[in-house]
Amino acid sequence: MKKSFAVFILCSFVFCLLSFRVHPYHVGSVEFNYNSKSKTFEITGRFFMDDLENALNKKYGRSVHFLNPKYKSDINKELEKYASEYIRLKSDNQFIKLNYVGYEEDHESVNIYLESETLAVPKKVEAAVSFLYNLFDDQMNIIHIVIDGKRKSEKLNYPDRYLYQQF
Repeated sequence: MKKSFAVFILCSFVFCLLSFRVHPYHVGSVEFNYNSKSKTFEITGRFFMDDLENALNKKYGRSVHFLNPKYKSDINKELEKYASEYIRLKSDNQFIKLNYVGYEEDHESVNIYLESETLAVPKKVEAAVSFLYNLFDDQMNIIHIVIDGKRKSEKLNYPDRYLYQQF
């Protein structure tokens, strides 16, 4: 009986090790979607949960964990500061204020939500995105800008952080 229990424990341990996967790529995405009704950009960033957690922990020198509800308030504060530093937006040569709305966990990723102040339909958009650059020197961020149904996308590889689009 002890032998079969030991085999069960060993098999469970091996199964856990094999099921744990480290994703080999450091990639995220940010979409700037102009809402013509509210006259704001609705911004959604999507990043791997473990990467974002590690970036926050490194940046702010303390440990927070997304899947633990007791850290939700701390994570919101840290994400608000982090987003204000690592995402910037200009429309027609004017900086646009971005407001942190919140985040949600989605399986192995985290969605971060921001909204801009109101503005007229932009003709030229400049975005600066450097999310997770404080953690990885191989980070790639895919940026989508959507205005009046026209989507323009581009990828930014570390250390590139600036994107310019004309509409």
